[in-house]
Amino acid sequence: MMTGSGSKAVAGGLARHIPVLGRRVADWLDVRAGGLYIDATFGGGGYTRAILQTAGARVIGIDRDRAAIAGGAALVEQAGGRLALVEDRFSNLASIAGEACIDGIVFDLGVSSMQVDEAERGFSFRLDGPLDMRMGRDGPTAADIVARAGERDLGAIVATLGEERHARAVARAVVRARNAAPIVSTRALADIVARVAGSRDAAIHPATRTFQALRIFVNDELGELARGLAAAERALKPSGRLVVVAFHSLEDRIVKTFLAERSRTPAPSRHVPAAAAQPPTFRVLTRRPETPDQAEIAANPRARSAKLRAAERSDAPPRPASVENLLPRLPSLADIMRGRP
Repeated sequence: MMTGSGSKAVAGGLARHIPVLGRRVADWLDVRAGGLYIDATFGGGGYTRAILQTAGARVIGIDRDRAAIAGGAALVEQAGGRLALVEDRFSNLASIAGEACIDGIVFDLGVSSMQVDEAERGFSFRLDGPLDMRMGRDGPTAADIVARAGERDLGAIVATLGEERHARAVARAVVRARNAAPIVSTRALADIVARVAGSRDAAIHPATRTFQALRIFVNDELGELARGLAAAERALKPSGRLVVVAFHSLEDRIVKTFLAERSRTPAPSRHVPAAAAQPPTFRVLTRRPETPDQAEIAANPRARSAKLRAAERSDAPPRPASVENLLPRLPSLADIMRGRP
């Protein structure tokens, strides 16, 4: 945890998890007294605590997980009116901010350690539990996807979102197994995948990539990220800071592409007059992503794959919100739930 000029009482003691690259996140946010910041993935509140260390700084914390919001109640009280928590998806952050001038926004992507450690949430095969994986409590579960997706669609999900080279074999094995009995637990799915998907690294369970793929698909994590970045573009004031910590290549690629597109003027087109060219909306601050040093990795193994990117908002108006070009082609969740062949 960081130390700073704020009250230790406001810091709320030790967080339930260690915020990855916490000091660098606060530095890149350039937190100032009186500033208003959005912690778009509140989780255990690690980044929020770091921001609140600066006297007078205020935070809006967003999380789609009701348990995370409930867990932050004590910190809200300790912050003395400087922290508000909202249960919502971060893709809605511009609406949540309303007319407020936002000085900085931080995204900490992926699943939280608290979610993984709760067997009943179904995120991990280390602890047997229901095959759920929902960050919120709405929508289809991972068990629903495993039960309804066709072999081709399931293979595409695992190959694209899990980058699993045995995706076709995994999909085939899952379909064969579910025809014999419903797959409703994390242990059952992990055992099925382990029989057909090897791992090049003995320390990595063969089902890791399949579980990652299902989790990302169930929660529409890449779509949420793309829409969240566009929302941040609308919410940040000129010179406001955007900081994103990503944990795997799919997330980082979207962040990198978004910032690359938004930090340059689009090439001229014969279909669009030169006068209508859109000026850059961001200035990239990190030419290369920052990564944790060995000391942080030793203290917090979750940090191993983290990449931090930061950018500063220009005074140009936001660009049209469509971000579909940032997303991979995948089967439709609605089609799967309707049982489309």
